[in-house]
Formats: sequence, structure tokens, C-alpha cells
Amino acid sequence: MPPAGEDALMGAKRKSYTPKYRAEAARLVIDTGRTIVEVVREIGVGEALLGRWVAIERSRMGDPPEALDADERAEAAVQCLDTAGVQSAAMLGLSWGGFVALRVALAAPQRVRADMP
Repeated sequence: MPPAGEDALMGAKRKSYTPKYRAEAARLVIDTGRTIVEVVREIGVGEALLGRWVAIERSRMGDPPEALDADERAEAAVQCLDTAGVQSAAMLGLSWGGFVALRVALAAPQRVRADMP
């Protein structure tokens, strides 16, 4: 007898998106400067899925943008808090995410209730 979790997944159908749709969704992030979270709310796909589409589309670009450094990522995290209307949050991160959480705590200590890198 298969585990209970497998029964639930056996008949599930995955949504399929055309390459054109994936590219257009990724361009909503790349061309407009909106965050992945904002676009996900608009089009109704998962964050990780859209994140992969954006990474693929950026890799196809002739001159992809440079990766954000830790301070830029910390600033982006604070902007996400602002967008969501969150005054302060517990910051948790593993590896690079933990380093970024510490940078948020240093740059905007009033926004961090707890830091758990």
C-alpha cells in the first residue's frame, strides 16, 4: 500500500505553460521593475516557478544585469516589507540568506523583531 501522500499526488495534473507565456511573464518582472511577488499576485503562478522563468529569460538577454550584492538585497527585503505593509518581521535565512538577514538588521534595526541567521 503506497504512503498516504502519494495517493493524493497520483491523479494530480500539472499546469502547462507555453514558452511564449513563460517569456512574457518573465518580461513583466524584467521590463517593469516589479518584484516577482507582485507579478505572481497578478498572474497566479508560483513564486519559484516565475523565478525560474525570470532566470531563464535573463540568461537569454545579451547583457544580463549584475547580481545584487548583500546590501542591495537587504534594501530589496526592506522594500518588500514596505510593499506588504509590514512594520517589522523576524528575519530567518540560511547561508547567503542569513547574511542578507544580518545586513537588514544592521541597515534597518527597527524593522527586525528577531534575527535568526
